[in-house]
Amino acid sequence: MDIFIEILKAFFIGVVEGITEWLPISSTGHMILVDEFVKLQVSEEFLALFLVVIQIGAIVAVLALYFHKLNPFSPKKDAAQKRSTWRLWGMVVVGCIPAAVVGFLLDDWVNEHFYNAFTVAVALILYGVVFIVLEWRNRVRERKVLAEGAPVRGKHARHAAIGAGNDGDEAEAALFRITDTDDIDWKTALGIGCFQCLAIVPGTSRSGSTIIGGMLLGCSRTVAAEFTFFLAIPIMFGWGLVKCVKYVAEVGLTMTGVEMAVLGVGIVTAFAVSVVAIKFLMGYIKRNDFTAFGIYRIVLGAAVIAYFAITGGFAIGG
Repeated sequence: MDIFIEILKAFFIGVVEGITEWLPISSTGHMILVDEFVKLQVSEEFLALFLVVIQIGAIVAVLALYFHKLNPFSPKKDAAQKRSTWRLWGMVVVGCIPAAVVGFLLDDWVNEHFYNAFTVAVALILYGVVFIVLEWRNRVRERKVLAEGAPVRGKHARHAAIGAGNDGDEAEAALFRITDTDDIDWKTALGIGCFQCLAIVPGTSRSGSTIIGGMLLGCSRTVAAEFTFFLAIPIMFGWGLVKCVKYVAEVGLTMTGVEMAVLGVGIVTAFAVSVVAIKFLMGYIKRNDFTAFGIYRIVLGAAVIAYFAITGGFAIGG
């Protein structure tokens, strides 16, 4: 019975991870709340490993959904398409450099000083406001573009505009200079990578910071989201490897049967739920913007403040 309960907890945590890793609503903020109510009966060392390694399931979901796009060896691609795929991977590497450097230098310090409910709540609310303001600005610009009848660029030119009963690809193509991930240049990739560094602060949301950065740098909502998924592959695999090395160094190659079962269920669940979450997000932003996520972040941040204020659980400053 004990192992069954722990597996149910791992399943629930995997569901939360699979949803919140890709939606710009902060997986850390949700995990802090989940930890208040769903506590795994495992060692602290294993818990630290578990919360990072289950992200591998989420990453495999990206690889599964975008396998053809990300595979430079696909026999279905011609030489030009293969070069384009290699170029995309190059942009991903460029985008990962800032976060790798900042994470290596500051991760432990940030966790010591900012990994608390107050910081998470503030970051949730702050970036929620940013999303709302940014999308308000985008809507104003879109209306202006459509009113002026600005020329449409790229593959979306054949689509009709917002308000005509379709996805609004025409307005997006006229509004953003990059409407395909293959068109991301190294300056844009590096800039998005710098925005990704903001996610070192708990509650910011890695996907949230890179999506905001992508849109500010001229990427469409779809491109910003997709490139966010691709950036996560080396970052999260690398972070998972670091956690595994730390775990082995501290504990050794030992893991109980319950811990192995919990880890396996968490990874598989995170994978399955991530597939659904990614498909949902990509379908949603074809017809909507990120305003709803901004509102959700503000509501969640307020809930975190209210809950921990009532329970006296805030640990401001570390």
